[in-house]
Amino acid sequence: MWANAILLFLVLPQFAATLLDESPVRKDTETAEPPATPPKPGPDLLKYTPEQIEKAYEGLRMPEAVAMYLVIARGGQLDGTAGWFHPAVSRFSFERLAKHQQADPQQPLTREQFPGRERIFEQLDRDHDGKLTAFDLDWSDDNPWVRQSYMVNRIFRRFEPSGDGLLTAEEFAAWFDKVSKTGEPIRFEQFRDALIPPASGFQPGDMPSKDVLIRGFLSGEIGSLQEGPGLDEMAPDFTAKSLSGKDSVRLSERLGKRPLVLVFGNFTCGPFRSMYPTVEAVWNRQKDFADFLFVYVREAHPTDGWAMTSNEKAGVAVAQPTTFAERQQVAEQCVARLKPAIPFYVDDIEDTAGNLWSAMPARLYVIDTAGRVAWKSGRGPFGFKPEEMEQALLMLQLEESRD
Repeated sequence: MWANAILLFLVLPQFAATLLDESPVRKDTETAEPPATPPKPGPDLLKYTPEQIEKAYEGLRMPEAVAMYLVIARGGQLDGTAGWFHPAVSRFSFERLAKHQQADPQQPLTREQFPGRERIFEQLDRDHDGKLTAFDLDWSDDNPWVRQSYMVNRIFRRFEPSGDGLLTAEEFAAWFDKVSKTGEPIRFEQFRDALIPPASGFQPGDMPSKDVLIRGFLSGEIGSLQEGPGLDEMAPDFTAKSLSGKDSVRLSERLGKRPLVLVFGNFTCGPFRSMYPTVEAVWNRQKDFADFLFVYVREAHPTDGWAMTSNEKAGVAVAQPTTFAERQQVAEQCVARLKPAIPFYVDDIEDTAGNLWSAMPARLYVIDTAGRVAWKSGRGPFGFKPEEMEQALLMLQLEESRD
């Protein structure tokens, strides 16, 4: 019964939030002067209408943060397909893999054609059908597997109330008892109604107003205003302190010997917490090939910002730190909950690393041994995909073994 119910749930369309509340966005399109130059990400955007901003960027590359603002200003949908969250950028693709093997990229790549170990083949074969295709390496929001994965993550977080990203038998049983009430078997519609979120797509108490989103945007809580390094660009250097504050790490000193994975995240981002154990699983599988570094960044959902009732229910309720000591205290809560084995460091209160790497609210990078970005995830929560990061690591491993 459970399998059938979950299957039916997965084919339902993904719910998204329509943000209709009032905000400081300009509406007087007839009287406002158009910008002389394209406005940069930040408070200047509030001076202009979305139409004026788009006009100013005609023929130019629009920064991701500006695209995010336009979605918010127009009351757009909070999902990965509305232009808010750009996809990952990668030097790896199925076409590149096929060409290396002098194979037709329009045809599946069989195990016999694959150049690497069987373990790598199995991890790249995402749908486990015994062959590699472009579908296996496609993590775009249009991919049916990816969209279903988003829905499964929502289901998972309904079952898992502790906020540590690990679902126990006791938690599953407690959810069943809550829905059943009598201990009797539950019907499909009971299962459905307990799992499908409201029409907004948010759990009760989680939906933000447009004003809250704009304030979160300007403060960097829902995403840094900076772009971060692009594909094949050199990794910008930073220094971060250990949780105790007694030690520090300088990124440039960690580059060169092995590939490096940068993991950026924070305690109040529920999707990050739910997916972090997968990061640890990837680290356990790949730690003989690559180094990993966790850098703790600005909170996404502090109690004095876009606060979430679902966080409060999970015992996650903290204000945005204003000093490094306060950030350390919140990071200690995160460590106690998630128990990371990856080397853990904390960004300074000026958000130096978070802004340099466009890391808020969560992001992943793969850096090659030349110190260049080989893969950059999309912005969290929708772009934070640890298994996509692992595929990039595996592809990098394949290419380095051929050199």
